[in-house]
Amino acid sequence: MLERLNEALEHIESHLDQRIEVTELARIAVTSEYHFRRLFSALAGISLSEYVRRRRLTVAGAEVLAGERTLLEIAVRYGYGSGEAFARAFRTMHGVGPGEARRNGATLCSQPRMSFRLVIEGSSSMRYRIVEKKQFRVVGKKVRVPLVHEGLNPQIAEFIRGLDKETIRRVGELSDQEPEGILGVSDNLDPSRAEGTELDYYHAVVTAGPAPKDLDELVVPAGTWAVFENSGPFPQALQYLWRDVFTQWFPSNPFQSRPGPELLRTRLSQDAAQADAELWIPVERTAV
Repeated sequence: MLERLNEALEHIESHLDQRIEVTELARIAVTSEYHFRRLFSALAGISLSEYVRRRRLTVAGAEVLAGERTLLEIAVRYGYGSGEAFARAFRTMHGVGPGEARRNGATLCSQPRMSFRLVIEGSSSMRYRIVEKKQFRVVGKKVRVPLVHEGLNPQIAEFIRGLDKETIRRVGELSDQEPEGILGVSDNLDPSRAEGTELDYYHAVVTAGPAPKDLDELVVPAGTWAVFENSGPFPQALQYLWRDVFTQWFPSNPFQSRPGPELLRTRLSQDAAQADAELWIPVERTAV
């Protein structure tokens, strides 16, 4: 899998001055476009589109300093419709406009070329199982919140604090299948998974029955799920679990992620410092 991802990176590098189609990158990596975007973001730490933009502006910066092409030629070569658009993007990355950089020989920023390799850390194995589920419903209360990569998500915490005990009790009683109990459900995320992009968060349960009129509902089609378990400090262990699933488990197993909600069942210690977690990710087998 990592070898194919690196072939996709080589394709990016050889097409920086051309249109880069994510469908072609996914084809090279022998995976879906959805999974390629998610896996790239998890491995690289930035979105695919941001990496391509920064690589283009890195190479364009070298051409600006070389002085062999006009600034407009360079702008058009790397996909900018006007010199003004190129200048804005150039200044955002390099802190100086292309004209000034050429006149004064400014020091520019650089986005290095990436390659991926698997690093094995520690000796513990990741606990997981594969589950087939029929169609079910996520029923509870929903809010739209920004994605936070590190630490507690303050908007989710505020949302949960604002739910009255009676509502939480009623939602909890609707749980009739695994994962049991009240869950944190993430859905409708931006493909880039970039910090600050928004998602739908449900404080909800999984059930076969329809939602009462005053509760929110998400119907989830039948499919395959990979279920991961871990324990550790809260909330870091939960966020590391998401990271490890995409940077370690997916590259080593014949599955890819598919569109759908991600279900997190969390049980906190009395002081809320530790957590036992069960993470459900929608998956499908990759082609052999």
